[in-house]
Amino acid sequence: MDQSPRLRTAGLAFVFLWFFVGGIAHFAAMQTGMRIVPPYIPWPRATVLTSGVLELLGALGVIWPRSRAAAGAGLLLLTLAVTPANVYMLQRADLFPVPYWALVARLPLQLVLLWAISWSTKVRTLFGR
Repeated sequence: MDQSPRLRTAGLAFVFLWFFVGGIAHFAAMQTGMRIVPPYIPWPRATVLTSGVLELLGALGVIWPRSRAAAGAGLLLLTLAVTPANVYMLQRADLFPVPYWALVARLPLQLVLLWAISWSTKVRTLFGR
């Protein structure tokens, strides 16, 4: 029996949960989210709110097959767009109560997340179909 549909469903569940919980966190921990926005990006509150809404929309979008590929493409772009915040946290680790190893691990794990989004939503990218 082919395990691919089950694995893809598990991947979709992971992507959904990652972005749904993350989207809610943007609103529940607004002040923390604003501290993560690098100082050279204007309007940190609007940035956090916008990215939170986009995460929630993307999470909901991967549920429905008709919107899945578009939601996946949007989540790929959003994940790339938040990379400066991840780099900023690594560069200014002294400002955040997060273990340094976790900040270092976050960047390669972001590649895994990009692959999971691409694979589970069937978006064609450098990471495969």
